[in-house]
This record gives sequence, structure tokens and C-alpha cells, in this order.
Amino acid sequence: MTMRWEAFLDQVQERGEYGTPQEAERAARTVLALLGAHLVGEVRAELAARLPETFALILLNPLQTAEPLSPERFVRATAAWIEGATEQTATWDVGAVLSVTVDAAGEDITRRVLLQLPPGYDLLFGHPQCT
Repeated sequence: MTMRWEAFLDQVQERGEYGTPQEAERAARTVLALLGAHLVGEVRAELAARLPETFALILLNPLQTAEPLSPERFVRATAAWIEGATEQTATWDVGAVLSVTVDAAGEDITRRVLLQLPPGYDLLFGHPQCT
């Protein structure tokens, strides 16, 4: 089931402790655009189907990246795309957005998303994998 725009944004705003919905939306747009560059095929399409339409389109039309980014570089890239962000605030942004994305995606899709990403993303998603 697709998560509604308001519900997704409200949860990002709450988890990120943003003062305005615009701040939450800015973080969501940036993080999902970067995430989309790392996902391919059915997994990306299935994840997009669980997101509100605007965010689904961002995920499906991602920012370009030459290679998969490590979790640390993903956070740095997020900081670079958000005006005034630092690595510390970008870590917060990534965590807020990806934890809501996990809620929207469900367990199965989240597991398959994490299989496409470099090691360590499970922590960014707030979804540590047991080994």
C-alpha cells in the first residue's frame, strides 16, 4: 500500500525534528534522489510504488552517480546537496528519511533494497542486519 504524502512528510518531520514541512520535504527529496541512483530494476520500482507519487518519481529519476557510494560518502553527498548542511546534520536527515522509507516499504522490500547497497546502509536505514 502506498503511503500518503502527508503521512510520509509528517513522519519525516517528526523523526527529523524539523521546524517546517518544507525542511522535511527538502531532506526527503535529496535523500531519495541519491538513494534512487543506487537501486535498479524491480526493487526500485517496488519501493517507489510504496512512496507518495512525488517521492516515487524522485526515486525513479535519481541524481546520477558514477559508482555506488559507501554509507559515509552517501552522507557527505547528502550534505553537499542540502544548503547549510554538515555531515552531522546530513546523517540526521538521512536517518529520518530512510527510517520512514523502511516503514513505507515493509520488511521484504527493505531486505531486497539493502542487498543492492554497499555494506553499512542497514545502519542508515535504522535497520541493523543480523549476521
